[in-house]
Amino acid sequence: MSEQVQLDNGNVRIANEVVAKIAGMAALETPGIAAMSGGLSEGWAKRLSGKNVQKGVIVEVGQLETAIDLRIIVLYETPIHEVCRMLQQNVREAVENMTGLKVIEVNVKVEGVAFKDDISIEEPSRIR
Repeated sequence: MSEQVQLDNGNVRIANEVVAKIAGMAALETPGIAAMSGGLSEGWAKRLSGKNVQKGVIVEVGQLETAIDLRIIVLYETPIHEVCRMLQQNVREAVENMTGLKVIEVNVKVEGVAFKDDISIEEPSRIR
């Protein structure tokens, strides 16, 4: 399913996958987020690089609005409520600015906590 907007010059369609990718990238750029979670059904939450930022992101796109669900892992000793508030704001701004869609909700499910030592050397930018 994709979002479709009627413009004077024709239609514009934004695929769910595009919104999910934007939301995932904004989430991974948020300080305090260790990784996106693949869900508990896939075993212990997997850490993902930018190659698969849609993992842990579910979107519902309507005509003019979208709702976003995120599953995340936070860094230990970070205030979870503050990280989640910042995450919601970052994702909302990124999606609205890039797509023009109104984000009606950003739901966050914290599925794990990671220690800085648990973050792989390949992901030094994830430690903030």
